[in-house]
Amino acid sequence: NATLAIEDERFYEHNGIDVRGIIRATYHNLRSHAFIEGGSTITQQLAKNLFLSPSRNPVRKLHEMLIAWEMEQILGKRRILEIYLNVIEWGDGIYGAEAAARHYFGVSAASINEEQAIFLSAIIPAPLNGYNPNDRSYYLRHRVNVIRNLMKHPLLRAAPEF
Repeated sequence: NATLAIEDERFYEHNGIDVRGIIRATYHNLRSHAFIEGGSTITQQLAKNLFLSPSRNPVRKLHEMLIAWEMEQILGKRRILEIYLNVIEWGDGIYGAEAAARHYFGVSAASINEEQAIFLSAIIPAPLNGYNPNDRSYYLRHRVNVIRNLMKHPLLRAAPEF
């Protein structure tokens, strides 16, 4: 739930493509005259990580959207989230939630508590840079607090527990 809160709050409501998220990201990017927000869903991020380059090319983005939609039809939400959490990088050479939980807390991913889950979710976007857990930077502490607040959102309380 912590990962969904920060990465894709509407995960259980869309079909792999969050049109509202794309519109919001486009608005913020145009307003700031910079690429500050991507608008990709967890399914789109997984499609990119598994099958595509990290390029910000619009054609690549269309491929990502098509693959994400197909993944939703074939795999379903639970499997997509499971694969996503087990292929993303959580630190230097640390891939997957199980490896991250063992590395940072010395326990299995199934045993982490809410605070540990929030911490792990906070480092997802840049575990080697801005949200590096070894630095314990202001940005990481701020992101942890943002996730804590997002966890109070009623839509997330209704999300299925795993």
